[in-house]
Amino acid sequence: MKQAQVCIVGGGCVGLTLALGLAKADISVVVLDDAPTQALSTDEYGLRVSALSIASQTLLEQLNVWPEIIAQRACAYTHMDVRDADSFGKIAFNNEQLELEHLGHIVENDIIRYALIKELEQQSSATLMFDTQYQQIHQSESDVFITLKSGEPIIAKLLVAADGANSAIRKQFNMALSFKDYDHHALVATVKTKEQHANTARQVFLPTGPLAFLPLSDEHTHSIVWSTSPNHCDELLAMDDTAFNKAVMAAIDGQCGLCEVQSKRTAFPLKMRYAQQWVSGKVVLIGDAAHTIHPLAGLGMNLGLKDAAYLIELLTSDSKEFASTRTLRDYERTRKLDAQKHIAMMQGLKELFEGANPVKKLIRGVGLSLVDNLGPIKHLFAKEAIGK
Repeated sequence: MKQAQVCIVGGGCVGLTLALGLAKADISVVVLDDAPTQALSTDEYGLRVSALSIASQTLLEQLNVWPEIIAQRACAYTHMDVRDADSFGKIAFNNEQLELEHLGHIVENDIIRYALIKELEQQSSATLMFDTQYQQIHQSESDVFITLKSGEPIIAKLLVAADGANSAIRKQFNMALSFKDYDHHALVATVKTKEQHANTARQVFLPTGPLAFLPLSDEHTHSIVWSTSPNHCDELLAMDDTAFNKAVMAAIDGQCGLCEVQSKRTAFPLKMRYAQQWVSGKVVLIGDAAHTIHPLAGLGMNLGLKDAAYLIELLTSDSKEFASTRTLRDYERTRKLDAQKHIAMMQGLKELFEGANPVKKLIRGVGLSLVDNLGPIKHLFAKEAIGK
């Protein structure tokens, strides 16, 4: 039998960040994940990347994993360029305007996970159990009982569900979920371009959806995220490399010169999920188990890391009862409000930039131009984008 103050189901970046923050505060934690531990690939770029905000970087620095991330592979971006392909609208800003060293970093998710695992393995308060599945979960007023498929029991004071968008724990405990299909699929790939990326994160809003060009450590290489209609996504996946390269270059309006896809192409459906209930007794949702959002602003990972940071803060400052009802309700209330704000913002942007309605085109063009030319408003927009 294993005993721990916290059991986290899900060994992704958010669950591991929470585990590390707790373990460094001498709170005993067990992480369960049915996937194997992370073996770092150094040859090819991973297809899943995140635009880590300065706030996320600060958290990972505090946990002593940032040096390993930088040592492996990361690209600081200093400029952002956002355009509407169907109007004259454009907004651009850079780190110097905000008196910052950079605006954020583009990092492969596998590298973040690898760095977290490496640091967790040094923590005496942390137990990592990969290739491990649970069979049953029950809770009493004060404890959660997890039975592994091997028959081994684990007893914890708190169970954190970090098991992703289709969280089985959320379903088991009947935590109500709001759900909306964005009617978009996100196609991801790695692309090499003739022109250097100049540490610029680019996004162009097309009639079918946004295309992001995210700079990677090689100065000619980008990770692309093309959010588009399911039918168009299928067409893009069916193209040969030559046709796909031409389609990408045309969509980005030749900003980076000739494009050459370097990886396989894969796609996944985009859905908004928002749990109406984040706490059930001693069971708590975090990250994608609590919320998923359209990737057009790159906020998903950062929102999950903010969940982890706030839960670490609350649990490590509990002076009386560990993981008290009051503490968990504080976490739920605070993080739900932030998630609601960003989900609503992304929905509004998606609807505004969708389609070729002449009125929308005018609003987009005028709106982006005003923001680009009004210093204070532009600074507010930029600071929201970098998580400050």
